[in-house]
Amino acid sequence: MKNQPARYDGKEITPGMERTSLRKRTFSSFKNPVFRLYFGGLLFQMFPMNMQMMARSLLIYRLTGSAAILGAMAFAHAVPMLLLSLFGGVIADRVQKKYVMIAGQLGSAVVSLGVALTLTLGYLSADLADSWWILIVASILQGIIMGLMMPSRQAIIREIVSVEQLMNAVSLTTMGMNALQLFAPALTGFLIDAFDFQSVYYVMTASYLVSVVFIAFMPPTGTTTIRSSSALSDIKEGFKYLRHETTLLLILAFTLFTVLLSMPYFHLMPIFADDILKVGGTEVGATGMGWLMSISGIGAIIGSITLASLPNKKRGLMLLASGVILGLALVNFSFSTSYSLSLAVMVIVGLGQTGRMTLGNTLLQYYVEDEYRGRVMSIYMMQFGLSSFGTFAAGLIAESMGVQWAVGGFAMGLVFLSILTLAFLPRIRKLD
Repeated sequence: MKNQPARYDGKEITPGMERTSLRKRTFSSFKNPVFRLYFGGLLFQMFPMNMQMMARSLLIYRLTGSAAILGAMAFAHAVPMLLLSLFGGVIADRVQKKYVMIAGQLGSAVVSLGVALTLTLGYLSADLADSWWILIVASILQGIIMGLMMPSRQAIIREIVSVEQLMNAVSLTTMGMNALQLFAPALTGFLIDAFDFQSVYYVMTASYLVSVVFIAFMPPTGTTTIRSSSALSDIKEGFKYLRHETTLLLILAFTLFTVLLSMPYFHLMPIFADDILKVGGTEVGATGMGWLMSISGIGAIIGSITLASLPNKKRGLMLLASGVILGLALVNFSFSTSYSLSLAVMVIVGLGQTGRMTLGNTLLQYYVEDEYRGRVMSIYMMQFGLSSFGTFAAGLIAESMGVQWAVGGFAMGLVFLSILTLAFLPRIRKLD
């Protein structure tokens, strides 16, 4: 399957390839009207996702007080994502991606509304000791939706912009997500403290529906191919293709291991907030935890704007350097007992996360053939599921050794992995 240029109002979109000033290059993808619609839909999708990651983790920890159950919820989210992401990649290579995205957003709205209603009606409450299972079910459903939808959301970028604009477009989408990370968790904490958890889930529902509107106005992108082969045959064909693409395999392996080792801190943040930094029992409460999660957005935005402005040079080296920066920052965060120091370190964490996300995504889409893009990106999107496996393992370790050694030990492993890759895998280091 070969991609066709996206069209808007009957006109072919040809993003400018000429040299521009630094300012024009930084935001050049916004000249593309279809990319603007995609970007708007992305913001209203990621806004509730950022809210959910904080609200769901804090709610289940306050209901149970168990790091193991907190990890189990992440695990419940991960399993369907890992099982279904490959099928999501097949769907992305067969079906118009905008329709997959619309269906996913509508499904997410239904799940959020369901949780909101159970909170409002009292079915999910601290008064009902075992009611936390509702959040586990919601996590499973959200994992199913993410597994089937996210490959399409990632793969469609290359159908909207030219290859020369790819890193710029990915950087700008990352910047948008990071901007949300800057204020969405803080807003979530405020809503929880002021109106309780159900208010968060009602806002999430509305945001998913607005995202549907943006995506609905996008024109169809690329082409679809009706295949007589089964989905399993397409998955096998994708793995066969990857087996002969060493560069893609190495990029995938590094990004997936980076996520596995770096993301547990995010899901275990309620333990750091309540038990290590002691903000949960103060007047800042959930708002204090929200700021911990939001402040990394500052570093992330700086990183995104920088990457959007850079030429397509030394991207492999920057990817590996991001792993080192991220790992060292997480080591410092893990063993900090100062709220102020933790806030400062989280800015650097955001910088490292942005490098990992943007450069890994860009390099994969740059080197993969069009026909296999959806399936390769589905493997890349399995990072979300793997992060939950990491969280589950870290949660179990935290029960016996403490959360600081659990997250800090994973971060030390990330530093070690990144340095080894820098030293012994020049194939990645030299990628442009």
